[in-house]
Amino acid sequence: MIEQIAAFFTIEMIYLWLNIGVIPFWLVLIVFPQSKICGLLVTSIFPFFVLTAVYVYLGYYFYISGYDFDYNFTLYLGLYDLRNLFEAEAFLIMFWTHFLAINLFCGAWIMKDSQKLFMSKYIVFFPIIITYFIGPLGLFIYWIIRMFYAKRINLLD
Repeated sequence: MIEQIAAFFTIEMIYLWLNIGVIPFWLVLIVFPQSKICGLLVTSIFPFFVLTAVYVYLGYYFYISGYDFDYNFTLYLGLYDLRNLFEAEAFLIMFWTHFLAINLFCGAWIMKDSQKLFMSKYIVFFPIIITYFIGPLGLFIYWIIRMFYAKRINLLD
């Protein structure tokens, strides 16, 4: 049975499921940010538990496949080495899982923080959408809006 599951969850299939799987979390975060569903599913540990499980599975899969994880440290040597590292399917899918988890975490944090400040979901809509596609830029835009909305600049929050 485990062999059948492993045969179904190819790297390409995992990539598709990851991309499709985060969309409901983002939709709930955007459309129903103050609902209990958002609190239970999106801003809780649940999506990160799922993404961590995928990450661990990928790590195990590549470990038994003989992937050299020491090779990942070549990303610090230069841009050429980083480019070569992204040619490895193992590194690319693990990076993508990491990217999806971090962006979702940032989006959930933005939503929770905006609710603490009683900001309208319409004000936060644009930074959340940008965070989905380009995490750091969306976070930066939210911080700019937050400074004007909260009427204070606090770099330690």
